[in-house]
Amino acid sequence: MLKGRLWRFLIFFFVLYLIFLLVFSRSFNSDNNDKTTTSPLPQARVIIDDNNHEQNNIQHHEVARQVEINKPSDLEPVMTKGILGNYEQRSVVKSSGPGEDGEGVQLHGEDIQRGQESVAEYGFNEVASDKISLNRRARDTRPEECKYWNYPSVHRLPTASVVLVFYDEGWSTLVRTFHSVINTSPKELLKDIILVDDYSDQEHITIRLPEYIKKWNGLVKYVRTQQRVGLIEARVIGARVAEGDVIVILDAHCECVTNWLPPLLTRIALNRKTLAIPIVDGIEWNTLRHNTAYGGTLYRGIWEWGFLYKETELPQRERNLMKYQTEPYKSPTHAGGLLAIDKKWFFELGAYDPDIKIWGGEQYELSFKVWMCGGQLEWVSCSHVGHIYRGPRRRSMHPRGGKLHQSHINHLRVAEIWMDEYKEYYLRRQPNQAHLDIGNTSEYKALRKRLNCSSFTWFLDNVAYEMAEKYPLPPANYVWGEMRNDQHRQWCADTLDNHFGRPIGISGCHHQGGNQLFRINVEGEWSSGEHCFVSEGNSVIARHCVQMGRWTPKGEWSYDNKTRQIRSTKVYKCVTTDGKVLALETCEEDATAQKWTWTETYAV
Repeated sequence: MLKGRLWRFLIFFFVLYLIFLLVFSRSFNSDNNDKTTTSPLPQARVIIDDNNHEQNNIQHHEVARQVEINKPSDLEPVMTKGILGNYEQRSVVKSSGPGEDGEGVQLHGEDIQRGQESVAEYGFNEVASDKISLNRRARDTRPEECKYWNYPSVHRLPTASVVLVFYDEGWSTLVRTFHSVINTSPKELLKDIILVDDYSDQEHITIRLPEYIKKWNGLVKYVRTQQRVGLIEARVIGARVAEGDVIVILDAHCECVTNWLPPLLTRIALNRKTLAIPIVDGIEWNTLRHNTAYGGTLYRGIWEWGFLYKETELPQRERNLMKYQTEPYKSPTHAGGLLAIDKKWFFELGAYDPDIKIWGGEQYELSFKVWMCGGQLEWVSCSHVGHIYRGPRRRSMHPRGGKLHQSHINHLRVAEIWMDEYKEYYLRRQPNQAHLDIGNTSEYKALRKRLNCSSFTWFLDNVAYEMAEKYPLPPANYVWGEMRNDQHRQWCADTLDNHFGRPIGISGCHHQGGNQLFRINVEGEWSSGEHCFVSEGNSVIARHCVQMGRWTPKGEWSYDNKTRQIRSTKVYKCVTTDGKVLALETCEEDATAQKWTWTETYAV
């Protein structure tokens, strides 16, 4: 009997031992990544084209991606101070060619003149650009702390389609842009690159480019519009063609900094209604030197009431939410050129309003409706992209037949659809825009209602709350329009494009607004555009309306409707002209040279 019990005990122990071996074997062969997943679903296969091009160090091949249901808490980046993050390169091979590591290129001899000619054509120095490798490594402008963030694995992030729009772009700056995207993006995350040619004329775009990209076997795609449609519509065309989960829009003259893509995609993986914005570094148009943006200070995007884009230091209210200096943070708006957004969410929002055409205002429309319709906009501190800001370009890029005031039509349309009663404040800043034909807005107003979007008051109170301090609501205009002198009747006040400390003057009346469009508000501010005017001796001097980071819409001026004189309450003199210059002199009610007739001049 004892012997039988012993055998049963040995058999029981042997079974336990087998179970232990089986469990240990499964644990050893499982994924060691620090992640939590649900029960696996059937695999989806993402085909990324195979290529081993000598200029491209990243091979794109077929990658099996595990479809997972991600919980936001599982996707939060993890900081490992002093230990490189999971997407960081462990070793970097330094190159010594011209412009490497973001250095600039100086031209000599005949190249200087050729470079100047290329600037007139393209807005940046293509001769300098041509001397730089198409695969140059951009300067790593990220804060040091960015190197220690760990992001979700490629299997847990959405794929990206990068959309580039251009019209007769310079060759090397354009090609370097998508080389840079390929060289700095994990192959599993880059679904495709969509090159949208907005009906270019030049053969290096229409013939050479489609042939050149064949070496990527479909990873890089060329789409040509049937006529000039402008930047905004061309982006939507590219977004429709894109096959990735996320649309990443870049300008066609950018260079991506290492590890730029995973931080953007992580924000969208955490919340698909996030509009994720990279930090935009500046690349000099003449030398192509890549410079760090902001010098370590955190900024975010706002605007002034004429829809000029502005940036302001991140409010303390937002800083209090951050544990690390390099965490993403909320922003009311963005500059417009570079962004990432979930493709389905983009089209749920109506993409870009199709009646906002060519260029201008699209960043406000997208920002406002993202925030007001249940999403959020974040600046991603550890995603950096260099951008060439154009220099003095001679050639106009405005499509033939495009409306002269199209950007103002765009702005007024945004105000009409999204700003509720605050549209009035845009019109105080831009009173001459009130009669522009902005088309039918009923469809997008219905979209706003259908999406149950919040009011603009909610947006100002909860998101763009610093506007009340930085750019308070503009007071009503007392008079505005063209200022014609009574004695010298062919002459009108004119800014003469003299800004920041230079005197304004007079020129022949042209009735077109622009430099001859002025405002005096009920608080005594005399202004034109975003420039305000103050007395200095016997002159009227232009200065920026914003002083010490804040606009105070008050001033020293009054207009008397009876005498038609403009008086300074600071020096107690009146504005006058001798037909040559604009000046200040002692007020005399009968002096016709001191009398100014205002005519409201509307853009149509």
